[in-house]
Amino acid sequence: MAFFICWLGCWLPVAVVSAIALNFQPTKSLQPEQKLPLMVSLYLIAPLVLWGVMRFTNKSFSDYGLLVNISLLGSLAFGFGLGVLSLAIMFSCQFLLGWCTWQKSNIKLIPPIFLPILLIALLVGGIEELVFRGFLLTELGRDYPFWLAAAISSLIFAVLHLVWEQRETIPQLFGLWLMGMMLVLARVADGGNLGIAWGLHAALVWAIATIDTAELITYTGKVSEWFTGKNKKPLAGVAGIVCVLGTSLILWLFTRYFST
Repeated sequence: MAFFICWLGCWLPVAVVSAIALNFQPTKSLQPEQKLPLMVSLYLIAPLVLWGVMRFTNKSFSDYGLLVNISLLGSLAFGFGLGVLSLAIMFSCQFLLGWCTWQKSNIKLIPPIFLPILLIALLVGGIEELVFRGFLLTELGRDYPFWLAAAISSLIFAVLHLVWEQRETIPQLFGLWLMGMMLVLARVADGGNLGIAWGLHAALVWAIATIDTAELITYTGKVSEWFTGKNKKPLAGVAGIVCVLGTSLILWLFTRYFST
């Protein structure tokens, strides 16, 4: 609680100044060009606040799973590849079933947005993993059984997404919670480190943001959007849930293989 209060308290002055500069009106929803500076400033502050907390608790980033070494890059790459592969399979299946069509003419829109979205995805994925699967999961694990701590941290992870969008996030809450549990499993598969979880999370953010920004996919309406994803959000539909479960199965098999 102290961490989240400090994080919010440090960010609020920045948020107020940014909101004024961006001409944000409370009666209207955040536009993408307004949301991005607020989100980036929030995430950039998190490591500083966490570092301050660790000064009082005699902890280090490695205690929360962020061990900076050469193996981190390998785990990051593995997680990123797994995330891209899982989404590629999900959308390919929807294409074959006639649930969506590819807008090949929009592929030319990818190069200008590729690097900016990738950098933001790495930032968002890294900070969220450090906070939720690193700090929060570890601290909750001191007082609760591991999987209960995982369920609680994943619930907090899901609910806090309501800060940005309420209408689009509510249908995704279960999917976001399940995604949180998948990322906990990714940390377990990585021997307690955050590399695989970070890469997997970043890949999901990067791929979905790229598809949405370039409008690469159009849904045909052949089935209910509860299958493809309410409001075009995969985690709000059956396809996204199956994708998360399938990825979790791969992580579980990975854990079983390397534990033996």
